[in-house]
Amino acid sequence: MTLVDYAFADGLARITLADPERGNALSAELGADLLAAVRRARQDGARVVLLAARGTAFSVGGDVKAFAAAAELPSLVEDLAEDLHRAVTDLQRSDAIVVSVVQGVAAGAGVPLAAAADLVLAGESAAFTLAYTRIGFSPDGGSTLLPATVGLHRALHLALLNPRWSAAEAHAAGLVAKVFPDDELAAGAEAVVAQLLAGPAAAQAAAKRLIRDAVPGSPETAMRRESLSIAARAGEPDAAEGLAAFVGKRRPVFPSTLPDGA
Repeated sequence: MTLVDYAFADGLARITLADPERGNALSAELGADLLAAVRRARQDGARVVLLAARGTAFSVGGDVKAFAAAAELPSLVEDLAEDLHRAVTDLQRSDAIVVSVVQGVAAGAGVPLAAAADLVLAGESAAFTLAYTRIGFSPDGGSTLLPATVGLHRALHLALLNPRWSAAEAHAAGLVAKVFPDDELAAGAEAVVAQLLAGPAAAQAAAKRLIRDAVPGSPETAMRRESLSIAARAGEPDAAEGLAAFVGKRRPVFPSTLPDGA
């Protein structure tokens, strides 16, 4: 693993996105490294997983520049989505209590990745935005599981209008468990981890499983639909325009909005 750091000691697995120069953008390489780290945490029998990131952003989302340059974009985004979805599924299905720590922006797939945790902690300057439809993509990464957390209409608001939620707004919506001053976020996360590690492992795992299993529907089925949808969208003219506009730092003019023949 080169883009994700992994360390394990005393029941705690630390998984850290480690590509700060690119804002921890979710590339094929980072996605594969993330999945490998999550699997190592399971193999190590971690009681707690701390999911964090280096740099000023948790994750800016998909590596849009790589998407724009890809020769086979639908295959690229489907493969990346599948790795990300396996990682999210493992985090949600494991007995380990997962804590994510969000500083700066969590955008695109960075949002459902953070939300894959059982407890989401954020610095007060953190921000959350899905932004998929801004580039002509449909959501992935487990975004369609967000209604169970924030409610149906808040999730639709996030997906369709791409608002940028502050940490306080994400807390009010139920996504973030606790907000810390930025300079206290790391220490606050360590305190939460220590509290979990000092608690009863079997009872915590049972509580996680009972509560997660009470949510209707299959996360695996939902995320497979996401993979197929984003791959299909990636092959359409709207996505080509959305990516070109993003790279060119201009407002997109989606072909689907133009009159026939324009």
